[in-house]
Amino acid sequence: MENLVARIGECVERGKVNKSSPYPNDMQGQEGTDELTRQALDAGVGPDEILQACNDGMKRIGDRFSRNEVFVPELLMSAKAMNAVMAHLKPYFQTGTVKAKGRFVIGTVAGDLHDIGKNLVAMVVEGNGWEVVDLGVDVKPVRFVDAVKQNPGCTVGLSALLTTTMVNMSKTVSEIKAQFPGTKVIVGGAPLSQKAADKMGADGYAPNPQGVVAFLDGGVQK
Repeated sequence: MENLVARIGECVERGKVNKSSPYPNDMQGQEGTDELTRQALDAGVGPDEILQACNDGMKRIGDRFSRNEVFVPELLMSAKAMNAVMAHLKPYFQTGTVKAKGRFVIGTVAGDLHDIGKNLVAMVVEGNGWEVVDLGVDVKPVRFVDAVKQNPGCTVGLSALLTTTMVNMSKTVSEIKAQFPGTKVIVGGAPLSQKAADKMGADGYAPNPQGVVAFLDGGVQK
């Protein structure tokens, strides 16, 4: 059983989704997270144990990403492998057998249609055990505020790629804080910096998905 669970974690780290997936090259023809998770659950392995192995795998690939040992494509494949696991575990979340760490609302701010960075963050955060509410792109401040109302206790992530939309990000932070001062807001995107995040009143800034996970897990404080 331990070997099976360890293999799931390894497949998450390596980005091996299923047996038909050609990636990575040295694992072609081998079973991936899809098949192995199904086998583990059928064998009576607890969903919490599987999730922990996956979290460990995501942490390893995230740490490698932070050290520039792997890049966005590898991180995306790991996230896809993790999503294959989550497809099997979602029924356990819904019944309460497995509890999410919390809820994370994310979206690209008004006037900005870029979603690659946002999608990557959403996948990595979900892969680390958080429930993600993805509002999409071009999200106006009122939609973020409504989402906070509907998801009490959530943390909010704001994404922007265009310098011209940073004013909308600042407005969104202000409106969330005005109505829900206790709600944590983290921002990210190419034009952002810690200085910019501080200026607009955000609680945190992350240059990459693993930074967001660290913030959510309490590893980053303003």
